[in-house]
Amino acid sequence: MRVLIVSKSDKTGGAAVAAYRLMEALNNNGVKARMLVRRKDTENISVEELGNGIMGQRHFLWERLIIYFNRKFNRDHLFEIDIANSGTDITKSKAFQDADVIHLHWINQGMLSLHNIRKILDSGKPVVWTMHDIWPATAICHYSNGCYRYKGQCKECKLLPGGGGENDLAAKVWRRKQAMLSGHSISYVACSKWLAAEAKQSALLAGQHISAIPNAIDTHVFKPSEKAAARKTFNLPEDKKVILFCAQKATDKRKGMDYLAEALNIMVQQQPLIKEQAVVAVMGAHAEDIASLLPLPMMPLGYVADDKQIVEAYNAANVFVLPSVEDNLPNTIMEAMACGVPCVGFKTGGIPEMIDHQKNGYVATYRDAESLAQGMAWVLQHPSYPDLAAQAVRKVVTTYSQTAVALRYIEVYNQALAFKHYSI
Repeated sequence: MRVLIVSKSDKTGGAAVAAYRLMEALNNNGVKARMLVRRKDTENISVEELGNGIMGQRHFLWERLIIYFNRKFNRDHLFEIDIANSGTDITKSKAFQDADVIHLHWINQGMLSLHNIRKILDSGKPVVWTMHDIWPATAICHYSNGCYRYKGQCKECKLLPGGGGENDLAAKVWRRKQAMLSGHSISYVACSKWLAAEAKQSALLAGQHISAIPNAIDTHVFKPSEKAAARKTFNLPEDKKVILFCAQKATDKRKGMDYLAEALNIMVQQQPLIKEQAVVAVMGAHAEDIASLLPLPMMPLGYVADDKQIVEAYNAANVFVLPSVEDNLPNTIMEAMACGVPCVGFKTGGIPEMIDHQKNGYVATYRDAESLAQGMAWVLQHPSYPDLAAQAVRKVVTTYSQTAVALRYIEVYNQALAFKHYSI
């Protein structure tokens, strides 16, 4: 079986990392998998770059311009919206023609247009689409943020000025997506049970097959190591408790830094000695911008792209905290747990599927900083911390290993192939 994984990138962003790891998992389990990307960041020969950088920029800029115009030239929410009005036709590429199954991942921001996806469907090849967020099930948003218009029809979008209208950009893109899917079926795969349940309520995807398969991780790379050595890599103190927070952009409101700051202040008020006992390590860009919010010493690790260094960062920590207010199945929680680091996060999205409450970490009450503070304290002061760490590793090995995830995707591919054959 030959599978073509289509993704904007092979390394930049959580969805790209997940797609790349799946390619590796499939190749390690008897499937010939390749990636087709707009931007290639690795040296892997199984990844092919589209190679039209100037055109790619034009697709990206044209889409942003249309969104900017519909936002009435207001930059707010500019990158929270995608309309897939411009992209590249990949159906004539050799990689596409050689493939038995086309597997879409995150294809926004000038990678594929809705018209391009329709051409892929018209080719007759079975299509699987992994949902890393809600965009395939809505009109223009990646995170619904409490809006459920997609259960009927997207319109009057709150990401547009004045709430849009009956025939706003969201309503127009909704109709285009309906036309794209008309007469065709896609095997949708959500990365979490939560997202699958949300997608099944979308009127846009009525009649489509939707399942849930988590992302894969290489447990031979992400694994526990000696903390003292890991801390030397980043010059972290060996005699302190290390609380780790990670986000591509530390100031991203969706990742919940404001809640972490509030929770840390609560901890310091309740346990003043914690100021002498702990530090906060922040992995990601713009860490310096949030230092003033934190009552504990903050140690910026910067943006880390190398897997070996990422593993060292996790192994340096005593607890990993990700207070996202909306998230699917964060790779960072999976990575931390694989390294034997108990995690704390809010009860939202796919996070409660990853963290087993008070078994390998702590699931805090949604948007409750005091509960988040209790969770961090519970982990840091746990009398059987090594057992927590061991349970975290066990959860990842049994649920998110390459083999476990690859076998589930192979089943989806076989079902998609069988359905296409039966339809013909």
